Amino acid sequence: MTENRYNLLDEAWIPIADMGKAGLLRVFGGRECRALGGTAVQKIAVLKLLIAIAQAAATPQDTQEWAAMGPDGLGERCTLYLEQWRDAFWLYGDKPFLQMPACSKAELKPYGTAMPQVASGNTTLLTHLQLEPIMSDASRALLLVEQMGFGLGGKKTDQRVILSKGYVKKKSAKSGPSISYNGILHSFLLGNSLLETVWLNLLTRDVIVDNWQEGVGTAPWEKMPEGEDCPTARALKASLMGRLVPLSRFCLLREDGLHYVEGIDHPDHLSGVIDPSAAADKAKTEFKMLWVDLEKKPWRQLTALLSFLESEHNSGFECLNLKQGIPRLADSRAGQFGIWSGGLKVSKNSGEYYLKGDDDCIESKVWLDTALVAGNLAGNDDWFLRLKIQMGKLEKMGKVVYGATRGYFSALNAQGDAHAAEASGLFWQLVEPTFQELIQACYGDGKERLAKLMGTYAVFAGTTFDESCPHGTARQFEAWARHRPGFGVFSQKKQSSS
Repeated sequence: MTENRYNLLDEAWIPIADMGKAGLLRVFGGRECRALGGTAVQKIAVLKLLIAIAQAAATPQDTQEWAAMGPDGLGERCTLYLEQWRDAFWLYGDKPFLQMPACSKAELKPYGTAMPQVASGNTTLLTHLQLEPIMSDASRALLLVEQMGFGLGGKKTDQRVILSKGYVKKKSAKSGPSISYNGILHSFLLGNSLLETVWLNLLTRDVIVDNWQEGVGTAPWEKMPEGEDCPTARALKASLMGRLVPLSRFCLLREDGLHYVEGIDHPDHLSGVIDPSAAADKAKTEFKMLWVDLEKKPWRQLTALLSFLESEHNSGFECLNLKQGIPRLADSRAGQFGIWSGGLKVSKNSGEYYLKGDDDCIESKVWLDTALVAGNLAGNDDWFLRLKIQMGKLEKMGKVVYGATRGYFSALNAQGDAHAAEASGLFWQLVEPTFQELIQACYGDGKERLAKLMGTYAVFAGTTFDESCPHGTARQFEAWARHRPGFGVFSQKKQSSS
């Protein structure tokens, strides 16, 4: 009998911002843990696990029950639940957490095989950051949770191992549903503590039954599947649990590596199934997803994510976490809340998914007052429309910076695409710290503040162009003068008040 060792309830393995690490009981035991730390992928994977635990322990029937429970009530119920299922949370033992002992016959592979940032196989090693790190029990637990939804597609998994009789696997594994094809952008509501964040993203049964055939479903640590296509696996594919902890990889942790097998093949957005944290435009037969865009940080996607706030909304992107969570927050007038968005951009070539030179994790967060969305939802204020208009002007300004910079370098017979992209990126970097101020300026009678901000953005645009386009020589100055646009047009009072 294998000894039970390293229980995730007690051991410190979850990265916590400004605190180090914590176990599950500490996370659900109060409001001490403020927010998750780690990479964007780690934050998404761990938060989905925490929400899955909360859904298994305390799924409320409706909004009234959710509000009455509150974060502290949720924490109490989750703590009792975790103690009840303590034996299911051993990282090592006869029934290791989220692992499949039956895949021990698969090839033992280095842990770096499952890490997108680590150079493995015939990948060229460019920096020491691509080396496989020393793996502690905490880092193994974190990697295991990541693999449930963020396993990269390709041939790194041992496709020869099949646990369901008659089941057929392709030569290349499918990417986990949290990535899909290019890298899905995930969004969550944020509270003032990690416990409150979990509570804000908790779905009610009346919403769940409208979106998943099997409802909440059974948590996989309560009942693990026997294979890729057993009844338990099929039920997981049709339940909320299957989107939170999808088991797209079957793993077994060892001291010197892991057995790594493709797990449950979950339906993707082309089949009309998405995560509650993903945003999709469902207006057409084939869902259109909001993907990670490294040239467009998530805060710039805020108006797309909140398109449901428009009074005549009948199309556009919808994220269930936000669409269901924000209106009930607006009703409670609970004060301030945040929206965190992030994900992992990946590339594909010949069936292999990998991180190429400019691929990476990306994330951002914004904070909103419930008064903003409450007034908008009640029809008493058109804050969202004003924000949408201002963001349209900013996008236009960024394009002007790009086009002007590109034109400057073309005039000098130089390739300007890279310089133009860098200039546009610099412009958005300057804008980002002021975005919270822009959000507030769009609320109520903020015309003067908007006019001032648009003037500031015009200065940013001009500064960006000047710094990106040298004008020290006569030839450079001629090109600079010819292509420098009049950014002052963006700060005109008549435009900012529209």
